[in-house]
Amino acid sequence: MGPSEIFVLIGFVLGTFMAGITGALFKPGEWYERLNKPSWRPPNRLFAPVWSLLYLTIGVSGWLVWREHGFRDAVGPFTAFTVQLILNAGWSAIFFGLRRIDFALLEIILLWLSVLTTVALFFFLNKMAAFLLVPYLVWVSFAVLLNFSVWRLNVVK
Repeated sequence: MGPSEIFVLIGFVLGTFMAGITGALFKPGEWYERLNKPSWRPPNRLFAPVWSLLYLTIGVSGWLVWREHGFRDAVGPFTAFTVQLILNAGWSAIFFGLRRIDFALLEIILLWLSVLTTVALFFFLNKMAAFLLVPYLVWVSFAVLLNFSVWRLNVVK
């Protein structure tokens, strides 16, 4: 692995962590603590380490596809990759910033679909890259259920 590949790897990892900045800007806070939540919700302290590991694997996944195919030969897969990062970044702002559980639920469903699309597209280019995204898909699936439960417990009358 040459210096340019290392530089691009660092870029991919930093880029994915940039999506997580909204999670640091829009924290749960008192509003979230007052909401009714399902008993199976993990403790808040678990989210940061899980997301950190996921952002690392998302970045490595993108890099693996880039290393093998470049950007030009993987426009569709990298479009899906970019869309899921944008949606990932938007969820915290919608849920915690705007306090819109309903809009966040719609947004996270779109996020789930974009992650699933990225996994499928990456699978045809680099199976390891797709495999690295599976824990992310599982976590977002769990997050959809959690968002739905919080919405049901607090918004649906």
